[in-house]
Amino acid sequence: MVIGLFITIDGIDGCGSTTHSKLLAGFLENKGYNVFLTREPTNSEIGKLLRIYLKNDKIPPETDALLFAADRSYHYLIDIKEKQEDGFIVISDRYKEASIVYQSVQSERISTKWIEEINKFAQDPDITIILDIDPAISLSRKTQKDLEKFENTPFLDKVREIYLERAKSQNYYVINSDDIIEFVQGKIQKLVLKHLKQKA
Repeated sequence: MVIGLFITIDGIDGCGSTTHSKLLAGFLENKGYNVFLTREPTNSEIGKLLRIYLKNDKIPPETDALLFAADRSYHYLIDIKEKQEDGFIVISDRYKEASIVYQSVQSERISTKWIEEINKFAQDPDITIILDIDPAISLSRKTQKDLEKFENTPFLDKVREIYLERAKSQNYYVINSDDIIEFVQGKIQKLVLKHLKQKA
């Protein structure tokens, strides 16, 4: 079995990252792999505070970025690193890339370099999968009650653009998620299995 593979599935709100993270975890478990499924924000006290702040548009973007970085360093050092060392395949529903994209779009005062610096204690994933979807479609999947402060079409159009630019420059995988769930998941499973065979 492969030891310590770290996968993250990311993209704009409503892209399907939670659904596909869960489906991938189930698929790999059925294949006999030990899998640790996690997400960001986490369920730590920092993560719980973040979930409250994500509903409040008065919170400065710098505060958001620092809280995400704190939550992520805790997440990586306490959960992810330990599971990798124990031989688990770690799947994270969102990770560092979400902060780099969202916070840099949120404010001109925030650079991607600064976000990368405050997140330097969190290791980069082995595989980053960006689920791409039109924001108008992704937002239609959510109720008004579930919407967070970032979730409006003009903002997400910019977020999507940066995700795609970074995917190209960082050699991330991009999969269109505006399709039948089984078809999208099949593509994800295929590329992950390819990596597992290469590391076996």
